[in-house]
Amino acid sequence: MGYGGRVARTALTTRAAADTLDAADPLAGFRARFALGGSRRLYVDGNSLGPLAHDVRAALEARTDEWRDRLVTGWNEWVEAPAVVGDRLAAAALGAAPGQTIVSDSTTVNLYKLAGAALDARAGAIVADASDFPTDRYVLQGLAQRTGRELRMLETDRVAGPQPAEVEAACADSAALVVLSAVNYRSGALARMSEITAAGHEAGALVLWDLCHAAGAVEVDLDAAGADLAVGCTYKYLNSGPGSPAFLYVRSGLQDELRSPIWGWFSQDDQFAMGPTYEPVAGVGRFMAGTPPVLALAAVDAGAAMLAEAGLARVREKAAALTSLAVDLHDERLAAFGFSLGTPREPHRRGAHVSLRHRDAWRICRALIERADVIPDFRAPDSIRFGLAPLYTRFVDVWDAFDRLAGIVESGEHEAMDDARRRVT
Repeated sequence: MGYGGRVARTALTTRAAADTLDAADPLAGFRARFALGGSRRLYVDGNSLGPLAHDVRAALEARTDEWRDRLVTGWNEWVEAPAVVGDRLAAAALGAAPGQTIVSDSTTVNLYKLAGAALDARAGAIVADASDFPTDRYVLQGLAQRTGRELRMLETDRVAGPQPAEVEAACADSAALVVLSAVNYRSGALARMSEITAAGHEAGALVLWDLCHAAGAVEVDLDAAGADLAVGCTYKYLNSGPGSPAFLYVRSGLQDELRSPIWGWFSQDDQFAMGPTYEPVAGVGRFMAGTPPVLALAAVDAGAAMLAEAGLARVREKAAALTSLAVDLHDERLAAFGFSLGTPREPHRRGAHVSLRHRDAWRICRALIERADVIPDFRAPDSIRFGLAPLYTRFVDVWDAFDRLAGIVESGEHEAMDDARRRVT
């Protein structure tokens, strides 16, 4: 429908124009399928935790009833759920052919499994981004220490993120593994996945992508990009609930070459023979470990089904339009109050969230939540993130959120907030 280009013009940053865009939005009907709280609340933190979808609630209730009725006999079908749901998720959000994705464990555990397997199979250094999400950096620091590998941290531009030439330079003189995020958790910068993957391959390294802030928000095509490995969570844009299981992807040509460093009975060949020695099953299933969370897998399946119904191309187009409106509103309403944009301005260079930088970001964020009923989140040292998930965020929501934000800083209301940091930000 082309609304992305239309909202990019500052002349159209009025609430009436936003309302017109909502009236023509082909995804507008999805909003009613989410529980979003009171009529005044504006939820702009879908990049951290998606809200409860009625489809997900129904799926959880149906699986709970199945547990009640079938008891242990349900395992005859449940045992295949990690691979079955993985294939559905891969088709809906990851651009991956069947047989390469499973849903299991957490992002941290999956990252450890895949990175550890890659280091066991390749000699050389680990390349990562110093501005990447903490769990990624910490896992890689631990693996580097355990294996005696050099960990080369890219010092990239905070807004733009890593570039192919930087990755190529860091991979010089032997690299085993490159680990980067497709969308940066703080800035929202979208990496040039195909070019960066090619740069890693040129140096002989395997390339592992963290898709936590990309899956369900941008058009990911792992197979076309030549990616080797990927991990990601399902509780952000896939709306599968807090702590819902993560996913991992292993390119089909690598599956029998790599072996998970965590050996468990769900990846054992002939699992129920209960044999004395470990022999991993062929294929991506060798990256399973322990018993899968059957109830939570039902939620992931429902989240993937909603995304497939919406269509990732339409989701991506709306994400670009929503964030374009946010960028224009930043320039028009916030720049005069000491804000700066911490996100790339070009729509094709960002995901579905924008980062607003301000020296007093913590207190402003608290005032938004406690005084204005706008729920974003804060990321140290100075960023307020607005996650604009396309399935339930309206254009008027973006306009209203920025209007309330401008009102808070203009009045100085945030200055009355406590500056003490909380554990969860």
